[in-house]
Amino acid sequence: MKRVLDRIDEKIIVQLTTNARSSHNEIAHSVNLSRNAVRLRIERLERDGFIGGYTLKRPVYERDEDVVRALIFVYRKDRMHSVDVLQKVRSVPEIVACDVMSGEMDLVLHIEASSASRVHRIWHDVSALPEVLNTVTSFVLTRAKAS
Repeated sequence: MKRVLDRIDEKIIVQLTTNARSSHNEIAHSVNLSRNAVRLRIERLERDGFIGGYTLKRPVYERDEDVVRALIFVYRKDRMHSVDVLQKVRSVPEIVACDVMSGEMDLVLHIEASSASRVHRIWHDVSALPEVLNTVTSFVLTRAKAS
């Protein structure tokens, strides 16, 4: 039987939705419970499936012009057995998509960053991986259609 949330549980979820990094102490102050009671409630909410995890939110740019978009085409040394590249890709929040390709190239990384220098740092980190044979980077000049 699934547990019904009370008002305090709902307040905790709202606060964590607003800021997943809220400390137990901050939440305890806002719901008038002890820090330990809040910790126990959060653990129970996680265990019961009401909290499924914590995630990063990409920055929301005020204007489309504030985003520097680029594509990095990655050629791997061994496309069938190299996993370090995909692990690295998953750890970079500015890489908003990674397409595994058939044909000549292996991966297409879709980058949305705050500056060209940030794109350069991402390219540098990816191209320095031992499994990467070569890369080609192209900056997006204009977006004609968004998904």
